[in-house]
Amino acid sequence: MTEGLLTYDDGSAGCWWAGDDGLYRHYHDTEWGRPTTNDIQLFEKVCLEGFQAGLSWLTILKKRENFRAAFADFDPEVVAKFGASDVDRLLGDEGIIRHRGKIEATINNAQRALDMLDEFSSIAAYFWQFEPGAEARPARADYESISPLAITPESTRLSKDLKKRGWKFVGPTTMYALMQAMGLVNDHLEGCDARAQVEAERSALKRPA
Repeated sequence: MTEGLLTYDDGSAGCWWAGDDGLYRHYHDTEWGRPTTNDIQLFEKVCLEGFQAGLSWLTILKKRENFRAAFADFDPEVVAKFGASDVDRLLGDEGIIRHRGKIEATINNAQRALDMLDEFSSIAAYFWQFEPGAEARPARADYESISPLAITPESTRLSKDLKKRGWKFVGPTTMYALMQAMGLVNDHLEGCDARAQVEAERSALKRPA
C-alpha cells in the first residue's frame, strides 16, 4: 500500500490527512481535487485558503458556513462593495477568523476579481491557464509521501501574477493549496479511492477558455 494512505472500516482508502474526522473526510472524498470552474466557488476557495494561512484547514471547514453568511456567499460583486462598517461587523463576528488583514484582503480581492472578469470574462479562465502540463508534474515517488509539496514553479508563477494584479494573501504555498483544492492538479495518492474519480473528472473537463 502507498505510504500515507488510510484504510477505513468500510474498506475504502483515503489520503492520510483526512484522518477520521467526518467533516474532513467528506471534504476529501467529495470536493478536494475535483475540477472547479464555477467563478463564485473559485473565489470562495481563494478567500478561504487565504484565511487558512497559519491555521489548520479543519478550522476553516468548521467555520465555512459562517464565512459564507458573513461574506454574502462569496459573491465578488457584493463583497467588492463592503466598506469600513462591514470590516467592523466582520471583526465582531465570532463565527469567522477575525483577522483584519485577511478580512480587508478578501474585500480587496473581490474588487480585483471584478477586474479579472472584465479582462478574462471568467475567474476560472484566468486560473486554469496555470494548470501544469503532464510533463511538469514530478514523478509519483517525489510527492506521494506524507509530506506533500508546498510550492511548485506553477504556484510561484500564479502567486507572482496575482500580486502584480493587486491580490493579497496569495503566496506560492497558499496558491499551491488552491491548485490542489480546485483540481488544477490531482494530488490524491495512488491507491486513494478518490484519485481515479478525480482523474476521470479532469479528463472529461472542458477547460474554460
